[in-house]
Amino acid sequence: MNENIVKRNELLAQKVIKGLESRNMTGYYAADKAEALKKALELIPEGATVAMGGAMSAHEIGLVDAVKSGNYRFIDRDAVADKRAAMMDSYDADVFLASTNAMTEDGVLINIDGNSNRVSMIAQGPKKVVFIVGMNKVCKDVDSAMKRARNVAAPINAQRFGLKTPCSATGSCMNCKSPDTICCQILITRYSRHAGRIHVILVNDDLGF
Repeated sequence: MNENIVKRNELLAQKVIKGLESRNMTGYYAADKAEALKKALELIPEGATVAMGGAMSAHEIGLVDAVKSGNYRFIDRDAVADKRAAMMDSYDADVFLASTNAMTEDGVLINIDGNSNRVSMIAQGPKKVVFIVGMNKVCKDVDSAMKRARNVAAPINAQRFGLKTPCSATGSCMNCKSPDTICCQILITRYSRHAGRIHVILVNDDLGF
């Protein structure tokens, strides 16, 4: 990565981390995927029950493979027939792994969900939430973060899951009410009432969508 982009990301990350701290959340900066993986594993105690949503960023840094092969109880909803039971079990997990569709420079997290298990667990449930966030997802403010979530993340995810939505065909949000829409619930996390629950690892890389 260009050294000027690296420097910019380092400086911006410090601003985001201060914003998170003002919102009772904890932020970290990782220079690369390997550093992000190391930090994430430091936040997950051995023997912990770990759940996750569809966080591609966690896969991209190797975190999911590390948890599956490590001394953890991993709730893998994709490996069981009763997905609802796995989702309900996840609400009582020690750690929930996530990414975010977008976030602001002052630490607000924006997430959109179809089934809503992911946003509901970010809001309440698991004892700790660990976000893996590429610097490509940091936006100026809530308005621009919302636009990113709806016009970048949502269309790509709709295409990834083979959903029949207008955004899947056009590449941008049409504010639809399609039966396949993944924009059912929108969560704006602007503050955490519980100190030490939400941790955000900012990675100097382009991760996820």
